[in-house]
Amino acid sequence: MNSSDELPLTGLRVLELASVLAGPQVGQFLAELGADVLKLEAPVGDVTRTWRTPAEDPATTVTAYFSSANWGKRSQTLDLTTAAGQAALHQLTAAADIVLTSYKPGDAEKLCADYATLAALNPRLIYGHITGYGPTETRAGYDAVLQAEIGFMHLNAPGPGQPPQKMPVALIDLLTAHQLKEGLLTALYRRERTGRGALVQVSLLDSALASLANQAATYLVTGQEPQPLGSGHPSIVPYGTVYTAQDGTRLLLAVGSDRQFQQLCQVLERPQWSGEARFRRNPDRVAHRAALEQLLAHRIAEVPGQTLLAALERLAVPAGAVRTVGEALAHPLAQPMLLPPAPGFPYAGLRTVAFRSSAWPVAAALSAPPAFEPE
Repeated sequence: MNSSDELPLTGLRVLELASVLAGPQVGQFLAELGADVLKLEAPVGDVTRTWRTPAEDPATTVTAYFSSANWGKRSQTLDLTTAAGQAALHQLTAAADIVLTSYKPGDAEKLCADYATLAALNPRLIYGHITGYGPTETRAGYDAVLQAEIGFMHLNAPGPGQPPQKMPVALIDLLTAHQLKEGLLTALYRRERTGRGALVQVSLLDSALASLANQAATYLVTGQEPQPLGSGHPSIVPYGTVYTAQDGTRLLLAVGSDRQFQQLCQVLERPQWSGEARFRRNPDRVAHRAALEQLLAHRIAEVPGQTLLAALERLAVPAGAVRTVGEALAHPLAQPMLLPPAPGFPYAGLRTVAFRSSAWPVAAALSAPPAFEPE
């Protein structure tokens, strides 16, 4: 491989002391970009090695959940409750660029794995630390709990007065992983200029709050609580609601402009709707949401879904079919995001790096998620 063809993080050395999802997601992200990632596991292993669905081999140590965040890594068992384990960590740290941790505040100090201890051995070290509620709060953070506490479950209910619902993935963990990636890349850029390492801290709490986006702004600007609308949008209509077509196709509209709404009405052979005062502009449609959605649901149920979607695509009106996970992964456009099976693990994986650049290649393959080998 020519130097110009190398992955951008080739030669970067990463120690992963984090477990579960957020930290390991960052580790796989760095591995996909060429970093050498060594996962250091406690004698019992990463807990996600035991999180199996009923369809999985009960003896496997590489569960589907574990594999979602651990491609491209080596693994080593290290007991940091012992002097020998701590000495081994310190030796590894001397040559590392990044350390990833997810300890509760105070726990890293007990294990001599805290930033101050490790940075004294390696001043260029960049130390990424994930907590639940910040570096001074000892409360452990759990994705589902944060989804409840920060408003996501409330907003994700099917409608006002309906039971709150958790997201189907550990969304707060994934948002936190993205925040830590950004912090680490910022620290790497700073280190290039100053030669100094850094402590980068991120909490699930802050990551969740930062991701409330327009829902938080609605409350801050109006003082009114955003209400759950199922998959609908609080300030755009029709946007997010799912309709069922004549052929059983479930489809979603994301009509963000008055022009797109006019085109939708033309395709549905109901051009008069876009001329009605109650539907002419988006604020009008928001005010008359229920009436418009009832009309749309009735009309869409009369037309073939695939024909409708094709007509909308030709006019660049945003719409799409509701797919299952399997259908989404089987789509031709999804294939570049899949990692090929690797020796010892005959299943495809999902990439964590979604951006592309003309300046470096995409990792063609990664080593399989490592099996657990206790000392």
